[in-house]
Amino acid sequence: MPEETGAGEILTLAADFPPVPTAAWEAAIRADLKGADYDKKLVWRTEEGLAVRPYYRSEDIAGMPPFPCRAGGHSWEIAGEAPGREALRVDWLHAMGATAVQELACALAMGVERLDGGAAEIPLVFAIGPYYFVEIAKFRAMRLLWAHVLAAFGKAPGDCPLRIAAITPRRNKSICDRYTNLLRATTEALSAVLGGCDSLVIDPFGFDPHLALNVQRILKEEAHLDVVADPAGGSYYIESLTAMLASEAWKRFQQIEAEGGYTKFSESGSLSRALGESCAARDKAVSSRRRALVGVNNYPNLAEKTPEMEPPTERGHGRLAEPFERIRARTAQMARETGRYPKVLLLKRGDLKMRMARANFCLNFFGCAGFDIVESEELAPADLIILCSSDPEYLALAREICPQTSLPVLVAGNPRDQIEALKAAGVQGFVHIQSDAIQTLTQWQERIAGGPRP
Repeated sequence: MPEETGAGEILTLAADFPPVPTAAWEAAIRADLKGADYDKKLVWRTEEGLAVRPYYRSEDIAGMPPFPCRAGGHSWEIAGEAPGREALRVDWLHAMGATAVQELACALAMGVERLDGGAAEIPLVFAIGPYYFVEIAKFRAMRLLWAHVLAAFGKAPGDCPLRIAAITPRRNKSICDRYTNLLRATTEALSAVLGGCDSLVIDPFGFDPHLALNVQRILKEEAHLDVVADPAGGSYYIESLTAMLASEAWKRFQQIEAEGGYTKFSESGSLSRALGESCAARDKAVSSRRRALVGVNNYPNLAEKTPEMEPPTERGHGRLAEPFERIRARTAQMARETGRYPKVLLLKRGDLKMRMARANFCLNFFGCAGFDIVESEELAPADLIILCSSDPEYLALAREICPQTSLPVLVAGNPRDQIEALKAAGVQGFVHIQSDAIQTLTQWQERIAGGPRP
């Protein structure tokens, strides 16, 4: 549409800013990458292995089925607790390690058994995972999939409606840096509401219950997120992610049906095996720090030595933070026994950029165990010494420092071509981005204590 500027010049936006074809965008991106691998740099893979591209366009949602939302707004209720036994408790599967796709597939299979039994409504409880956009898409995908099921049964869309209750889970919550849980719960609540839940429960894990209620009031009464039928509708990214989750979940649902339905799938052990695999992958991602839990396996609050709350008993495989919480508790016990916290010395020498980067890495890494951390360019009293320098400088530094101390000396980094020489010089370990945090912290905690701790 032509638009007149203050100077009287006529602009034609459609002509001045013509559409840019996808091929042109892709060519520009690849030029900027300068030969770097496109998939490794820009494509994110979800827990299920779904490839999420760096951008989406209108062509990506062409031909998608319409989202089955209500006219007007989508009202949702502030709830104090999840529905009772009559509901399909998919949140329990989340606690056992289920991914978003597994949750959707199992929810469909459970719902079909209820539908076969003549149910007039399907009450469903979903946990809200930590991946904001994935969770919006998960709730939307459930609506799409259920509409597909009803059509397959020859039923009208309103014959057996879903009633989806959303609840913030404890799986990703922590007793360390516990007020971070409020941030997690807030984003989780927002994704459930934008995805179209019918009721919302915020579990106040580690923060005051009135804050859980206030978050919901803000979303409803101040953000007015109940006056739009499908707030995420039209987003090329979320629409595409919804379609991906729905497609993959439908495949898994068909596999469950091929085994005789959800009950037989569960009783045969197939469900527990599938959940065991996804749970192990998720635990490994946290232990290796590929998945960050702020305040737990990365960015710890170094001033917090002893968590302010006791860990509750959990359903399922427990919380992701529990192994780190146990390490932190053992450190606190060591402090009670000796009158001080174990101390790690980050000995920084040489190349400024590398020594600072590696010292910061180790500060985060060993801070997750609750150790005291000191930085210096010279030897100082400590229980563990970590050399922070550049690879070419490590061997000379190790040959200087190791003979001067009986303490364990580690190297920050993984200088593969010098490992044997460094070991010969007295280095006893290496800490780097590929180190398993739980295994490494436990190993050196036990070494400092003189043996395994309870």
